[in-house]
Amino acid sequence: MPDTAGVHDQLTARLAGHTQAFEKLFAEYFDSLGGALDTPSFSRFTPECLHLLRELSLRGGKRIRVVILNEAARLVTDEPVAGLEHAALSLELLHSHGLIHDDLIDDSPTRRGGPSTYYAYRERFPRHPRTALGLTVLAGDLALALSLRVLLDAQTAPPVRQAMIEAQTRAAAETFLGQIIDLERDVTGGLPDTEVIDQVADYKSARYSLLAPLRLGLLAAGAQPVHHDRELSRYARLVGICAQMRDDYLDLFGDGEVMGKPTGTDIRDGKRSYVVTALLSSLDGLDGAERAVLESALGDPACTAGTIAAVREIAEARGVAGRLRARMRDHAEQAAVVAGGWRPRWRSEAVAFFELLPHWSVERTH
Repeated sequence: MPDTAGVHDQLTARLAGHTQAFEKLFAEYFDSLGGALDTPSFSRFTPECLHLLRELSLRGGKRIRVVILNEAARLVTDEPVAGLEHAALSLELLHSHGLIHDDLIDDSPTRRGGPSTYYAYRERFPRHPRTALGLTVLAGDLALALSLRVLLDAQTAPPVRQAMIEAQTRAAAETFLGQIIDLERDVTGGLPDTEVIDQVADYKSARYSLLAPLRLGLLAAGAQPVHHDRELSRYARLVGICAQMRDDYLDLFGDGEVMGKPTGTDIRDGKRSYVVTALLSSLDGLDGAERAVLESALGDPACTAGTIAAVREIAEARGVAGRLRARMRDHAEQAAVVAGGWRPRWRSEAVAFFELLPHWSVERTH
């Protein structure tokens, strides 16, 4: 594995460069959006919806999809590539759609250090819960529609533009399937096996957060990702699983202040995440007191921070944290090997980024 500090520094610098340019682009997009939409002049709800969508979208985020998109184009050329800005907007609008609907499904009050769209609407309409619910769904739907609409304006050749729209539409559909099997996993009872959890990570996040920007960047640069889809899909799946395991790991073992949200959410919700499943798998090896702590915490929305801390201690003592870290590192190494195989075909400097990315996903702190 590469030097951890070196990986972090290199990826952080690359992220910062792409992110700074995109934040300005994203703000300008929302500034112009009101005039671009054909909305009834009397409507007050429409501007409010656009404001909440803008506020959530611009409130931070790692913008890793934007970085992957640009670096995917750099696999082919270091010259400016038409269509990347519109593709970046599309990716982040689809992500905003996912955040809005995720927070509604999970009943999450906060997102990125501020109120979720659902809770913002609940505060706006305290005596009209169905209105708050409906407007939240529609805000997410609008973000999805905009993510596809923006690609129609991409300054690329019509066949490329069509291929980009098809790639993003496919990513959206597969993400929705991921949401479905995520809910299915958590309500069917019993412990899901590793393959089920991996499939959820693949469909719910890897395909739109990694595979879609890879495809879009290559398409914009004039390549044909369909010819390399097997290896691109394997790379995205491996890194996506790494990223989801890291998210689940941080939910119990991370720093809530650094992440901008409380830890222990998966425990309180009883979600069959990587960490929760590993904990439940270890029940037979726990003593009576440990078992009582764990069983009382799982699925208890009122579980205290002190109980979460106790669960964390049990998980560390029983090796859950170490096993997860080892599996993350193993997947990162596999992904780096896949990326390394691109070097004879694509530009070495850009390939190096994709070799480093899996290790960064394992070491990130939020």
